[in-house]
Amino acid sequence: MHASSEMADLQRRSLLKTAGGLGLVGLFATLGLFPASASAEELKRTVFDTKNLDEALDALGGFLAEQSSLVGLTAPDVAENGALVPVTIETSLAGVSQISILVDKNPTMLVANFTIPSGTPAFLTTRIRMAQTSSVIVLVKAGGKFYRAGKEVKVNQGGC
Repeated sequence: MHASSEMADLQRRSLLKTAGGLGLVGLFATLGLFPASASAEELKRTVFDTKNLDEALDALGGFLAEQSSLVGLTAPDVAENGALVPVTIETSLAGVSQISILVDKNPTMLVANFTIPSGTPAFLTTRIRMAQTSSVIVLVKAGGKFYRAGKEVKVNQGGC
């Protein structure tokens, strides 16, 4: 094999490696597998530092969220154990991009924040921790606008 042929082969391999790497980056970006941007992380830190519900809603951008009957929140009236409170959220709103769950009297009010990929049904079920009897507030961002729903849940044994 000639030296120029070996050099061309090495360049071709290097090009294929680079193209393969870029393809994986594009695939991961499309699937949303990259971590949230630095600004989103900074926003979350701000939400975690808030001291009351209004500040938390404001930090999430949902201070002026309107109460909506299109946002469904299912949670028990009484939770025996605050460490495992089942919560289900569903909405028929179009263009849902974010669902946040807040508990008014928890030390950290933001319990969960979900980014909903485009075209995904806005339905989720999870378990949350509650320190004491409190309001559970769901904040849904759809079409660039925020909507909310809430429910009071009595907790017999705190879970935080």
